[in-house]
Amino acid sequence: MLGPVTVNVVLHPAADHPELLAAPTAKALAEHAAALPLPEIQVGAIDPALADTAAFCAEYGVGLDESANCVVVAAKRAGQTTYAACLVLATTRADINGLARRHLGARKISFAPMGEAVELTGMEYGGITPVGLPADWPILIDEAVAAAPRVVVGSGIRGSKLWLPGSALAALPGAEVLPGLGTVPGAPATQ
Repeated sequence: MLGPVTVNVVLHPAADHPELLAAPTAKALAEHAAALPLPEIQVGAIDPALADTAAFCAEYGVGLDESANCVVVAAKRAGQTTYAACLVLATTRADINGLARRHLGARKISFAPMGEAVELTGMEYGGITPVGLPADWPILIDEAVAAAPRVVVGSGIRGSKLWLPGSALAALPGAEVLPGLGTVPGAPATQ
């Protein structure tokens, strides 16, 4: 089990509270129950107006180094578009144009437009989580996220967040731990 929680959110076992999850997130937790440490995956309701990382962390007492951002990217090559998710700690930025682009074999990569990301994931913008993404999407996870004893991510809706071990994220279908995906702002990206 995770250690004591010192944030200003009441946490519950996520598997017992599907009403606090996007439908694809709840479905993924149920489908992958055998592979995921369900007792350690918790959900807490938050003010949807405070779902964005900086506001959430400031209001609820969560460090940026305990929060992970999930961004959806569209990678293009030879007229084909592949979607993927990149997950990095909030203290870093995802090396989308360098490492992620090369890893996905794309000629061009960009953040997926909001409407596409929402439609394709079935999740709310600002709450998209790697838990419950389409099965054919790669989930690229920075090694710092995978190694975290506990990290906070979206739940698929803006009105709650998930708390779970980084190892649970790395165990998701399609997940790949990609060292160097998260770069420190202002530092040169990997080449």
